[in-house]
Amino acid sequence: MKKGMAAFLAGLALMLTACGSEEAAVDETVEKEETDISLWTYPVGNWGNPSTVAELLADFNRKYPDIRVAVKYLSYEEGDAEVNAAIESGTTPDLVFEGPERLVADWGSRGVMADLTDLWETEGSADDIYDNVRAACRHGDGAYYEFPLCMTTHCMAINYDMFEAADALQYLDEENRTWTAGGFAQAVQALAAHGQKEVGVVYCGGQGGDQGTRALITNLYGGSFTDPGHTKYTVNNPENVKALEMLRDLDGISFAPDSVGSDEIQRFIDGELAMAFCWNASIELTQTLNNPNLNFEIMPMTFPTDSGEPRLQGGIWGFGVFDNRDETRLEAAKTFIRFITEDETEYSKAVIAAAQFPVRKDVDIYANDAFMNEYGMFMPYMGDYYQVTTNWANARTAWWNMLQSVDGGEDVETALAEFDAEANRTDGAKE
Repeated sequence: MKKGMAAFLAGLALMLTACGSEEAAVDETVEKEETDISLWTYPVGNWGNPSTVAELLADFNRKYPDIRVAVKYLSYEEGDAEVNAAIESGTTPDLVFEGPERLVADWGSRGVMADLTDLWETEGSADDIYDNVRAACRHGDGAYYEFPLCMTTHCMAINYDMFEAADALQYLDEENRTWTAGGFAQAVQALAAHGQKEVGVVYCGGQGGDQGTRALITNLYGGSFTDPGHTKYTVNNPENVKALEMLRDLDGISFAPDSVGSDEIQRFIDGELAMAFCWNASIELTQTLNNPNLNFEIMPMTFPTDSGEPRLQGGIWGFGVFDNRDETRLEAAKTFIRFITEDETEYSKAVIAAAQFPVRKDVDIYANDAFMNEYGMFMPYMGDYYQVTTNWANARTAWWNMLQSVDGGEDVETALAEFDAEANRTDGAKE
């Protein structure tokens, strides 16, 4: 949607500008030796925007002028390769801003992250963090490799104007933003009959945005991705077979082995697709504001499911610290985390910069924000956070390879069985 975003942007600008103009008092203490640390941040909302991050760092340095933070901005296309190269060469940053699937399930499992349990045990901001978020930040070895900042539920979106013109709105529940698998198929057929050649694409050129294709396939008929305890991958089930066969055979849905989530988003914004499977509040905010080419109404939706209870993929973002064997830098990194997450004003600004929702129950940032409240209605649909299952990085690669195999004509059940075997493989997989 386009309505309400101006108010959201104005509020964000007001908070960040105000923080830059305030003269925060600095404790009169003995001058400390300067410490240089580095922060690598993935583009979560405006945490990928240098000017926004600079405002947050200016706040930090007014209180802690002795800690200097150098920032590197990563993309989701190249970021993992850059981090992995840094791990191999022993040049990892001190801080990294991302989610449990990387900080806990991948890098934490590889033994390169510092244990942040002491931050969780300190009385204060950790006391009111949602239980499911706490669980996702804790590794099976008992260590906490992430201290969270914000969260969201990923969803999908439709081109409301296209649906209206094709008389396809009748197949969805506009009030609750839900629809059935059958309603989804009927809507796609109506759009295709109306002349929309590509209604939606199952992008599978890489792992970027794969939360969208996972949610689409597992929601349609209630399939699973892992077992309840997140000990193994269980994608090969009749429900997922049925979902993939339906998508492959449905006119208007095509597989795109040369595209990832960001490509789909761009094509959706450009009006080439009638729906996007890779979507959330942050994406709408960053991709549509001040976009002169956007000439249609966007409606966020849950993924279609016959159960009547969508299970949306959750997104959790926060800070991890690489174990660089330097206690001074480690303490400086923890000081930064405490500053961002413990002070309610700074915490609110940092969450708003991410265009996500607080992980703390006691913080209500968006009470009067229509734009974020529209996406807030999806939070009760947040499903289990299975992205911390062992061999997660291996599973992500196996996922898009499986989709390419299905697109190439391989029997769906065979392709899913091959996925399970590869995702659950322990020999040679990253632990």
